[in-house]
Amino acid sequence: MRNNRNKGIIGENLAVEHLVNKGYGILERNYRTKIGEIDIIAIKNNTLIFVEVKTRTSANFGFPYEAVNKRKFHKILKTSLVYIKQKGYKGYQVRYDIIEVFLSNKRKINHIENVFCL
Repeated sequence: MRNNRNKGIIGENLAVEHLVNKGYGILERNYRTKIGEIDIIAIKNNTLIFVEVKTRTSANFGFPYEAVNKRKFHKILKTSLVYIKQKGYKGYQVRYDIIEVFLSNKRKINHIENVFCL
C-alpha cells in the first residue's frame, strides 16, 4: 500500500508540474471534505478546474481514467460544490479533468479535459 501511495504522490507532483507549465494556477492540492477529496484544484481563464489524477506503471489492468467511475465522479462533484461555496467562486465556469500519469521507463502524461459535463 505504501508503494501505491508513493506512486500517487509522484503522479500528483508530475500533474501539478504539467498544469503549471500549461499556464494553470494551482489553488489547492488534496482538498478534503467529509464527502470526498479532489486531487488538484486549478484555475485558468476564469475557469475552475477540478482534476482527478490517476497514476499507473502500465495499462495492463486498463487505462487510468477507467478507474473514475460514476460513484467517484459524484464524490468529486459534491466536493467541488462545497469548495465553490466555501471559497466564493460563484459565477466561475467549472470543468472536470482527469490526468493520467504513466510511470514507466518513458513517463507519459495524458491530460483529458472536460471529462464530465453538468
